[in-house]
Amino acid sequence: MARLQGKVALVTGGAAGFGEGIARLFVAEGAKVLIADLDGDKAQQVAASLGAAARGVRCDVSRRADVDAAVRACLDAFGAPDIVVNNAGTTHRNQSMLEVDEATFDRVFAVNVKSIFHMTQAVVPLMRERKRGAIVNIGSTAGIRPRPGLAWYNASKGAVNLLSKSMAAELGPDNIRVNAVCPVMSPTGMIEQFLGTADTPEARARITAGIPLGRMSTPEDVAEATLYLASDAARFITGVELPVDGGRTV
Repeated sequence: MARLQGKVALVTGGAAGFGEGIARLFVAEGAKVLIADLDGDKAQQVAASLGAAARGVRCDVSRRADVDAAVRACLDAFGAPDIVVNNAGTTHRNQSMLEVDEATFDRVFAVNVKSIFHMTQAVVPLMRERKRGAIVNIGSTAGIRPRPGLAWYNASKGAVNLLSKSMAAELGPDNIRVNAVCPVMSPTGMIEQFLGTADTPEARARITAGIPLGRMSTPEDVAEATLYLASDAARFITGVELPVDGGRTV
């Protein structure tokens, strides 16, 4: 039987990268998925490729009105979400922490952290009504073992990782599970910002040298971990930071 049969999921940042991988696997496993992304056209294209089980909407996750609209779109299309994946994220270029300007700092925290505040306000009341729900926040190994050059991004993901545990402790009595998936770097759209240089084989080699399994993460790796934590197979698991990192944080 499909692992998410009959479930409704809302995935932010679902038009590319990790989010697209998650949305595609969730649909393949029987879920109906609302894809919310800043690139509304791409969200609709991905949804169209997945058929009647998906819808795509434009959503700036840093704006409460956009998040509320995405949740309403999910309600209208499929019903209340059983699963929410807070995947949308951004970063700053790998550089000295003193060189990151205030506007960039604010954007990183608005997209990576405040977005979860907005989504929690929008969806937790719906989950509490039904006494069930699964929230998966996409954190990062950067919030577990930070490295120089991405200080403010690291801090934002550290907030996501710890927030996931705090949410799990508070929402457990409502039978709402909250977990974090923490990927290592992936060759997705933000790789040059993470590297701080051109995306070359040499630059990638410097990253993979610190990963025992010898490669970066893929959207498929992250999607499988997210699927597990969102599914009933993980019904007694909450508050974990699950590194998807080939051993990077060992």
